[in-house]
Amino acid sequence: MAEPIRDRLADVRREFHRYPEPAWREFYTTHRLVEEIREVGVDDLAVGTEAYDSDDRMAVPDAEDIEEWSERARERGADPDLLDSMAGGNTGVVAVLDRGAGPTVGLRVDIDGLFIEESTDGDHVPAADGFRSEGDGTMHACGHDSHMTWGLAALEAIAESDFEGTLVVFFQPAEEVSGGGHPMAESRFADDLDYLFAVHVGLDHPTGEVVAGIERPLAMCHVDVTFEGTSSHAGKAPQDGDNAMQALGTAIQNAYAIPRHEDGMTRVNLGWAEAGTSSNVIADFAHVEAEARGETTELMEYMQSRLNRTLETAAEMHGCDVDIDVRSKSPRADSDPELADVVANVARDVDGVESVLPAADFGASEDATFLMRRVQENGGLATYLIVGTDHPTSHHTPTFDVDERSLEIGVDVLVESIRSVPGTEA
Repeated sequence: MAEPIRDRLADVRREFHRYPEPAWREFYTTHRLVEEIREVGVDDLAVGTEAYDSDDRMAVPDAEDIEEWSERARERGADPDLLDSMAGGNTGVVAVLDRGAGPTVGLRVDIDGLFIEESTDGDHVPAADGFRSEGDGTMHACGHDSHMTWGLAALEAIAESDFEGTLVVFFQPAEEVSGGGHPMAESRFADDLDYLFAVHVGLDHPTGEVVAGIERPLAMCHVDVTFEGTSSHAGKAPQDGDNAMQALGTAIQNAYAIPRHEDGMTRVNLGWAEAGTSSNVIADFAHVEAEARGETTELMEYMQSRLNRTLETAAEMHGCDVDIDVRSKSPRADSDPELADVVANVARDVDGVESVLPAADFGASEDATFLMRRVQENGGLATYLIVGTDHPTSHHTPTFDVDERSLEIGVDVLVESIRSVPGTEA
């Protein structure tokens, strides 16, 4: 019998930290989650395509990349049968506890890492204490290792409590590319949710502070763009080329000139690009990854349409073709004050909590909004809470880390919030 998760929160978090895996390649991560969930004992455990429709996924990498990560997990000791069930990158797991009559409560945590090389600095705690990422070029730089630990510990605590109802825990892949929220929201496990909690660590809130419900997450879309032109000799016949690099440059310049909108905050960014083959060849190929965001779903769609028009006119100006592939999207969904009040009332009595904010602006994007909106459209309530942590540098940086005192705080807030929703027996 494994030691209770609650008694080894830091160890569990540190193991996940050592083995980060990017979106739709979380094979070993899912394996370890399943091992822990089986120790807890649940009434339904669905992995991969048992948890969602594979066709609903967004931002899926190519098959060769997926297979490479699957083999890494196999070499690390992942269950071969589980790997087979995740073929094609269908990672992630949903766990269900059925405790009789009562409300159906969902908890969503994300599981993927980022393509960031973790710091080796001596004052970076994971490096100093021996749990730095072992995956070169990948890192849990956003706290998803903590989120998974919370999800497992909450599942265990509810299983051992007198909770009456059903708890559904979504261990969701591919949050960082906004690819996994949609399939989870469209799955059978989201059909009957009365309440949904989603959670994040930190986000510039210190240890001891809890935000009961975020507001104004930005709706967002990721776009992959390819310009195709005509190559020619840059010295002998530049007039025969259609320069994809020029099209790219024009698109980058003009995208940042897209007018903002009076109805609210909007964003656009072209964050990664490559083009051409050699200094003496007119570039016939260019690729750029871009995004558009808006304070509302409608404002995001406004920015996306203007970005598309900018890309198309840049291609036309330089005689190129352009292909625009919307890789993923996520809508806006705000926390319901009624459920945020439950979190706030619970958090005020949790050891280690010094400050409770009823609400706060999110300022970024999250594909948990798919699940939130699904629950809200079905008449349920949803909230996205933040459990603060002292992090030495910002999220998505090589030296990001969490204050592990926040692990126990997060478990207590989540467990007592789940047990305190209307209709349950606390």
